[in-house]
Amino acid sequence: MMNLMMRHCCWILLFLIIGFTIGLRAAPRDTAAGDRPNVLFIAIDDLNTRLGCYGFDHIVSPHIDRLARRGVRFDRAYCQYPSCGPSRTSVLTGLRPNTTGMTHNQMFFRDLVLDVVTLPQLFMRNGYHVARVGKIYHQANPTHIGTSGPDDPASWHEVVNPRGRDKDEEHLLTVYTPQLPLPDQMCYLKAEGADTEQTDGKVVDETIKLLTRHKDKPFFIAAGLYRPHIPYIAPKKYFELYDLAKTPLPKLPPNYRDRVPSAALASTSQWPNFGTTELQARECILAYDACVSFVDAQVGRLLAAVDRLGLREKTIIVVWGDHGYHLGEHGLWRKNSLFEESARAPLIIDVPGNKPAVHDCPRIVEFVDIYPTLAELAGLKAPGNLDGVSLVKLLRNPAARWDRPAFIQTTFREAAGFSVRTEFWRYVEWGANRGDKGVELYDQQNDPFEMNNLAGDRKRADTISELKKLIARNWKN
Repeated sequence: MMNLMMRHCCWILLFLIIGFTIGLRAAPRDTAAGDRPNVLFIAIDDLNTRLGCYGFDHIVSPHIDRLARRGVRFDRAYCQYPSCGPSRTSVLTGLRPNTTGMTHNQMFFRDLVLDVVTLPQLFMRNGYHVARVGKIYHQANPTHIGTSGPDDPASWHEVVNPRGRDKDEEHLLTVYTPQLPLPDQMCYLKAEGADTEQTDGKVVDETIKLLTRHKDKPFFIAAGLYRPHIPYIAPKKYFELYDLAKTPLPKLPPNYRDRVPSAALASTSQWPNFGTTELQARECILAYDACVSFVDAQVGRLLAAVDRLGLREKTIIVVWGDHGYHLGEHGLWRKNSLFEESARAPLIIDVPGNKPAVHDCPRIVEFVDIYPTLAELAGLKAPGNLDGVSLVKLLRNPAARWDRPAFIQTTFREAAGFSVRTEFWRYVEWGANRGDKGVELYDQQNDPFEMNNLAGDRKRADTISELKKLIARNWKN
């Protein structure tokens, strides 16, 4: 970590020089400044699809739900790597992990792809004011709260790193897995005080200040919220929204562990659920839900500010979770697996003036598609080397024909894993030799919770053969 931070400091000096040069050259190129849409880019750490608008009716998330009804909610959006650093790098560079080489949180992507033009840099080069509040690139959460962590200074004109009372009250946590480091612990705190005393409340306060200052010129403002990432901390009123008696722990069928490769369950080292009791795990599920409602309230404050400042009709609003998240499904916790709960995450895009006939898109899309989508919406020329494709076609018509799979990879403890998700199937190969550590195949129509591994079913040989070709085509090395 020390070497990483030393390299980071060197990059800061270099990028200040680069950023100054870019600033001198920056000029509007593709669209008149007055016609350019703003972008409010809201990233939420460890937010899975456990939201009202994604079918979890018991979750109190009215503000994100309302945005989904106004914009387009992508029902099946997939990260490229179910871990913060690699996933966020893919979103912000438009490149897959196998292109950047960014495959774990201890890497700094500029060491790997020095000259890449990031999404915020593209807007910067086209005359936008570009700013960040909170976690957009990787920051160890909660370790780096209040600092930039391994940020990318060349991507921003302005940065703000709020720190709230949650960071100072970590000693008050109820902890059920003390054997794990704090960023991985199953723990929670029913916090005292107001929303605005929490780090995420301060993120919203600072973002509103930026919106107010820059409302009269094109901006790309990114707001990165830290919850519901561990530790699960939210004001106690959000815990009171939920009933522990109605908060179940997902059940596993008998002998489940024998049905899947051991690598598929490696992301939870002490399986299942890090050795917690059922009651402890249920308490942590409720705490996660409380944090989701707390974060939703902060998103609501942001959206209210956009309306109050008269920005809604000229601002593209994007809400996304950086990857999925397990809450006991498959006996797993957190992320880093290749199951649906870990790979799928929320993506909602609201474009001024866009009025599709329906607002829910059922097509398979990838987070690597966000970069080219925002570039097209803003009338900017994206770099020609991007791995994703624009989703503008689906924003206009969410039911349009679309035939692109999603590719997700991970490396966690035992083996590297490579997954392709199509409309009807998920196929996974584990091991450096693509399958030597195990194979999985799931029928998404008849087994959406991925409990019945069909990889050994001879009747599926043709399906597996076709999916193997997709894996080989995407990961050529």
